[in-house]
Amino acid sequence: MRNLVMALVMAAIGVSASGQTAVKEPAAALLPPMGWNSWNHFANHVTDADVREAADELVSSGMRDAGYVYVNVDDTWQGKRDAAGVLHPNERFPDMKALGDYIHSKGLKFGIYSSPGAKTCGGYEGSLGHEAQDAKMYAAWGVDFLKYDLCSMQDDMRAVRAAHPEDPMAEYKFMIAAYKKMGDALKATGRPIVYSLCQYGMDEPWKFGPGVGATMWRTTDDINDTYQRMLNIAYGQVGLGKYTSPGHWNDPDMLEVGNGGMNTEEYRTHMSLWAVLGAPLLAGNDLSKMTEADKAILMNREVIAIDQDKLGKGGDRVLQLGDFSVWERPLSGHRTAVAMVNASVSGRDIPVEFAAIGFPKGAKVHDVWAGKDLGHIRVLNETFPGHGVMLFIFSE
Repeated sequence: MRNLVMALVMAAIGVSASGQTAVKEPAAALLPPMGWNSWNHFANHVTDADVREAADELVSSGMRDAGYVYVNVDDTWQGKRDAAGVLHPNERFPDMKALGDYIHSKGLKFGIYSSPGAKTCGGYEGSLGHEAQDAKMYAAWGVDFLKYDLCSMQDDMRAVRAAHPEDPMAEYKFMIAAYKKMGDALKATGRPIVYSLCQYGMDEPWKFGPGVGATMWRTTDDINDTYQRMLNIAYGQVGLGKYTSPGHWNDPDMLEVGNGGMNTEEYRTHMSLWAVLGAPLLAGNDLSKMTEADKAILMNREVIAIDQDKLGKGGDRVLQLGDFSVWERPLSGHRTAVAMVNASVSGRDIPVEFAAIGFPKGAKVHDVWAGKDLGHIRVLNETFPGHGVMLFIFSE
């Protein structure tokens, strides 16, 4: 019954049962968005100065030229609304228009955060009842990206459920309508703004997201800077690759590379999996303190090219044998990205017969992290480091 009602709700907003919009329109990001977000490192202490420094570092480090162009201010920038309902930033952000102008002057794009509820996750002002007003304000500030986080909307959803006990889907219809209201408001501004739903994967946002105007949608709860959490999130993406297409991206949350909780092999696995999934690449570290190893992972041009492949198809897991898995993503030019992951803490010799992963005649293999061609082979015999990955491009 619930699936039927959800299908009816999605049909009402123009989404087919397959999750595609009834009418396709130009998207704000035909490739997975790349950039930086303030939350993973600065959390609720972020300031205007921190964001400006991040913009500077994106340029000086070479990350901007590698594709990282969005500079996204997450939660806690908001102050209070005035008598006219206009939301003003707090004392840590004296002039958001000036901040946006500074970011744009660096050849970067400006991102911001809000919630469909009355409050954000941090207890700051959300956009409930002010969607059109806020969208116009964002456009006037030059905003290019909006992360819209469910948070206190969940309290409103529970209130709707209590008020309508006869309708088991009342809260979900309320949520979808709220997301669509902001999506419509952003579209009405006439400014291309990436619309990112932070909805934690509840009720399959990969199906209703395109219909509410979203460019990307979270498929999971929050990441943290540990190997196991990162890997669990990756496992949670199994089966979702078919919902990815140019302008519509599954989002397994931001990158933790450089935050210090994982080692180099683990961060390389993190980056490889996100690229093969076709995920948005939003760095979340202190860019002023990157090590050379961090830079080598985040700015590897071949890995980024996999993530940014113009074909725009999603990747998926094709093999799981104990703690060893293989992930593949179709690429343009009749190529395939292949990530092989050893989740064991120990290094292991693992022979991989290509026939078992869909290549019965073998393939011409390029080792991405090593930056070398391996020739045409049918079996891979390699020692995989503990918690390590090997990332390849297979071609005919």
